Amino acid sequence: MMKASNHLAAPPWRWAVFGAVLGLIAATLVFAPAAWLGKALSISSQGRVVLNEPSGTVWNGSGQLLLSGGLGSRDATTLPGRVHWRIIPTPTLKFRLLIDADCCTTQNINVLLTPRLSGLTAEIQPSQSTWPATLLTGLGAPFNTIDLQATLKLNTQLLRLEWLNKQLNLKGMASLDILDASTRLSTLRPVGSYRLSIQGSQAASAPSLNLETLNGSLLLSGSGQLTGNRWRFNGEASAAPGSEAALNNFLDILGRRVGPRSIITVG
Repeated sequence: MMKASNHLAAPPWRWAVFGAVLGLIAATLVFAPAAWLGKALSISSQGRVVLNEPSGTVWNGSGQLLLSGGLGSRDATTLPGRVHWRIIPTPTLKFRLLIDADCCTTQNINVLLTPRLSGLTAEIQPSQSTWPATLLTGLGAPFNTIDLQATLKLNTQLLRLEWLNKQLNLKGMASLDILDASTRLSTLRPVGSYRLSIQGSQAASAPSLNLETLNGSLLLSGSGQLTGNRWRFNGEASAAPGSEAALNNFLDILGRRVGPRSIITVG
């Protein structure tokens, strides 16, 4: 004759509680408010990037993007219109992020996010967008001093950002055209147009950037590399013949003067 089992089946109410808890967790994840994403963005950027008036959910929402100099800074600028996003989970445990800005994009910025145990990778599909340079003023010095007025055209070409083991790396290419730039520090309008190009790491070489002048009276050039998690840049500025007097004060502010040139060092 078989002995009765010593283990009694769990009472039905326990299964009901367990199911309710799972349902609550699932509902929280699905309907998490967009404000949660804004809070995470502010914390991770130390208050430099803020999402104002968020609406919707973490997965599908919108808000006003604000840039500032960080916690306690008095400088802040808001991007015109709203920024919209959608986050779509994939079967391979990745996330597709689609970003659209009312003011600045004609097509979605498409980013594939891959969480890893040691960090995160983000693959930005080829895209083009146009942004107002006045947004940078909110970041504080030196942008608030220069008060740059220009059109910024961003072009990415399969750009891949990797944040692994607390180390930043870049692969692919991107360029930023600074068109018809002007500043309150010079009477010339505009002072010129410029291109900042980023080349991701290749073989043993670190990610690099290059600055060149497309046209104008203010001549800018320089290059730099990503060392550790910081960009180091060395460049110079000078005035085209006939523009020295109008640009003299601006050159004094841009960097260390060596005769007619201004030496620029960052990092």
